[in-house]
Amino acid sequence: MLIALSRAFLLSKPPGAEFATKDPKALAKLKKEELAEIWARSEELVKASYARHPDYNDLIPVLLEIGISEELLVRCGLTLHIPLRPMLGNITRDLSEMLTKLQGRDFTCEYKYDGQRAQVHCDSNGKVSIFSRHLELMTDKYPDLVALVPKIRGEGVESFILEGEVVAVDRATGELKNFQTLTNRARKDVAIGAITIDVCLFAFDLMYLNGQPLLDQPFRHRRDLLRSLFVEIPHHFTWVRSLDATSQDSESVLEFFKSALDSKCEGIMVKTLDNLPDLEYCGDKEGPEQTGPELNSSFTAKNSGSKSKRRDNGGSSNNNNNNNNNGPPKSRRKPLLATYEPDKRLDSWLKVKKDYSSSSDTLDLIPIAAWHGQGRKAKWWSPILLAVRNEETGCLEAVCKCMSGFTDAFYKANREFYDDGDEDSGVGRGRRNTHARKPGFVEYAGGVPDVWFEPCEVWEVAFADITVSPTYTAAIGLAKEDRGLSLRFPRFLRKREDKGIEEASTSAYLAALWRKQEARAPQAAETAGQAAEEDELDDEEAAAAEE
Repeated sequence: MLIALSRAFLLSKPPGAEFATKDPKALAKLKKEELAEIWARSEELVKASYARHPDYNDLIPVLLEIGISEELLVRCGLTLHIPLRPMLGNITRDLSEMLTKLQGRDFTCEYKYDGQRAQVHCDSNGKVSIFSRHLELMTDKYPDLVALVPKIRGEGVESFILEGEVVAVDRATGELKNFQTLTNRARKDVAIGAITIDVCLFAFDLMYLNGQPLLDQPFRHRRDLLRSLFVEIPHHFTWVRSLDATSQDSESVLEFFKSALDSKCEGIMVKTLDNLPDLEYCGDKEGPEQTGPELNSSFTAKNSGSKSKRRDNGGSSNNNNNNNNNGPPKSRRKPLLATYEPDKRLDSWLKVKKDYSSSSDTLDLIPIAAWHGQGRKAKWWSPILLAVRNEETGCLEAVCKCMSGFTDAFYKANREFYDDGDEDSGVGRGRRNTHARKPGFVEYAGGVPDVWFEPCEVWEVAFADITVSPTYTAAIGLAKEDRGLSLRFPRFLRKREDKGIEEASTSAYLAALWRKQEARAPQAAETAGQAAEEDELDDEEAAAAEE
């Protein structure tokens, strides 16, 4: 839709409109690269505007008035009580990969809490709106956070948009609870007096302040404003725990990562702190740096250097900051901007979760179904649904979707092997090793796949850990009475051509691995299926971004 809008308004305009358009005949004479650049720039403007202000009812009237113009970013910019699309982090599989990507740059590591991402808006009249990462209004779900806003606004703060993680906590001790606890909280029309599950908002970013967007400010500055102008209230509102470092501080980063896992977090988020203006832009998928209104300099200079405030209760802050300003790297590398880029997944934010090495076990799983891929993978199967074998019933029980570890060559061969007969696929040899309907011996309660496979292969799969799931039926009744088990971050390793499906991993074996995992970490909170599905969504979003 956004691409279509950008091209329509680049080539045409309504009667009476005065904005400039491109002549299709002139465009036809351009070189392919020149034309692609024109399309890309117009698409970027429309997409960037929509990411900041995702409302077609506002975007289209402005397009009708001014067409494709830089002014779009101002006219359809950040607006209070209209959620912007959140910036996303690229997934890395281990710390060494992260340290390599950020070599020579100052960055901060933050706990990745096992909660719900929230975007909090407050205007000068005190009206508060809270949105989820999927832009759903959830103000009624958190009346306690709404009541908290007047207490956390520091002196001089009139309006703001901040972002943080809502985590279930023990109010007396501050102990973090798991995501499942948070999901047990009512979702609508919650009365403060009826709340039984307390939450704490761990703030990590500030995108708008007193009428000024902060998206184009580096993260270090946005964070300084957040921590200097808002009031910390222990066990209610605080900052994400963080460690400032460089790639030279690998031991400190490793210890911080371990402490995050010990604190029942999912891992860490790693973010670049500063832009590097002295490096030339060499071209990459991150796109050009966006420009926008500058901060009121007098307000910034007056407030950004002050220390973080804390409301009574005493105690030290939970931040462990150790700034290292080693300056820009000497080598010429592509820039990693520290600006906030709505709806983009960039290497300036990296997500490091429990890596595969934490689990030395693998499973031999059976591919049973798949969905059509997105983008360049549209003619292939991705993701692919995998299952374990129930020895007692003979059924195949779905355990996870997998879309990691595959090469393009594998995707192509796999599409030919599991052929649904679709002529548009480029295979076109008729149905092969597939079914139009789910076989009776397959058990799966999730969304309907685009194709069902004939179970005939065994794939070895690595994973980070095993989670309880309301969607997947694997080992249901063996671990939990009414829930099955699933895998976090499944990754294809190889085909087990030496094994038939009767030798695939069983649901009993999966349950035994789960019990062994729980015994290794008796204090760890049970990870609910909803959290596993959030991870699955993250992987799908990351894959889509790569396409």
